Amino acid sequence: MSPSTTHTVDFDDTVAVITGASGALGSATVERFRDAGATVCAVDVVAPDEGDSLLEPDERTHFYEADLTDEADVEELVSSVVDDHGRIDHLLNIAGTWRGGDPIEETDLEEFESLVDINLKTAFLASKHALPHLQEQGGAIVSVSSRSSLEGGEGDGPYRITKAGIRLLTETIAEENRGTVRANCVMPSVIDTPMNREMMSDADHDEWVDPADIADVMAFLCSDGASVTSGAAVPVYGEA
Repeated sequence: MSPSTTHTVDFDDTVAVITGASGALGSATVERFRDAGATVCAVDVVAPDEGDSLLEPDERTHFYEADLTDEADVEELVSSVVDDHGRIDHLLNIAGTWRGGDPIEETDLEEFESLVDINLKTAFLASKHALPHLQEQGGAIVSVSSRSSLEGGEGDGPYRITKAGIRLLTETIAEENRGTVRANCVMPSVIDTPMNREMMSDADHDEWVDPADIADVMAFLCSDGASVTSGAAVPVYGEA
């Protein structure tokens, strides 16, 4: 992304916790917040030195390995971040996955539970334990929902259900924290990632949205420029 298309935000002296930081959108968001001056706490189960990680840490990026589906791990993560950096100003709930599947009557419970855990439980637990610290700072949460969460569809029902849950979690946190913590989510369609290019090699990749463009919207939603915005589900479809 060229600098001319990136709006200016100032996150100096703030601490951002970014989950799913080793993936395409997570690593782009780490870079965006780091460029804006934030101290970034990058969280994932995939370490930066593993082959499929896209995260490139520097001196202002602190990696924390944690299983966000395990509440004890999340409690320890949040405690460590606050012990290390003294505060949390921004929480970006990006950890998640997409899976297609079968009609509901043919869907294994294990598959459904896995998507609930990875997509929804992670955001719930991270928000739950970060909120007291975000409340102290008047901070912000931005989570990742999906365009497909707006309606039912064939074959990927559990995914859509979990991403609809993200929208309702966002609205709930916004309502419960009026005047303190702002909570919003973004709704991508198809993101231009290596995994999506591999899965959909024949698609028109030019219409897909660059992760950096979505990271820019997420940064704006955490900034003073969005101080009157909370409880929103923001489309980031581009032309996809």
